[in-house]
Amino acid sequence: MASSEPVLTVDEAIRRIETDRGLLMQEVDLHSAEALVAPHRMAGGPLGDFCESLRDLVGHVLMWDEINLAVLTEAGLGRAHWSLDPYWETPEAGRQLNRFGVIAAGQLPVDLLLHRFAVVRDALLAELRGQTGQRWDTDIRLDLDPPRSVGALTQYVMTVPGTAPYWHAAIHLRRLADVGSA
Repeated sequence: MASSEPVLTVDEAIRRIETDRGLLMQEVDLHSAEALVAPHRMAGGPLGDFCESLRDLVGHVLMWDEINLAVLTEAGLGRAHWSLDPYWETPEAGRQLNRFGVIAAGQLPVDLLLHRFAVVRDALLAELRGQTGQRWDTDIRLDLDPPRSVGALTQYVMTVPGTAPYWHAAIHLRRLADVGSA
């Protein structure tokens, strides 16, 4: 679970998440509800091609954010979330979670999916805003190897493998150049 990336500040993490999720919502706002389910050109990412529409991408990023919010909640309680178990940290498990998260999101009406996305995004950002100063840099007491600070754990779980920290929708939308990914 080691990362070669330096840990960004909580303010930079928040900025990137706000920018990234904002890019997705800007793209969504350009389309009707019917067009959100139509085929849309996206990059698949390191775990395969599974998003065929903007609705799929909203569902995928939403699932990612829900899991990461749970990771931070559990860490705050001194527990490691199930997704940090090596059993789940495999490309195969990641592909299955991605695929079935998108399928589950596809069962919701678009307005409910977008509402859920906004609520979870806001909760995740509120959680990060609460991780100010020393809390961000303090090691948490979880059975992780290597031990991690809140900031390092957050960056680890919220970074698509092999990419710059905290960008997600921008990767799938092929918009990393727009955000200056570094």
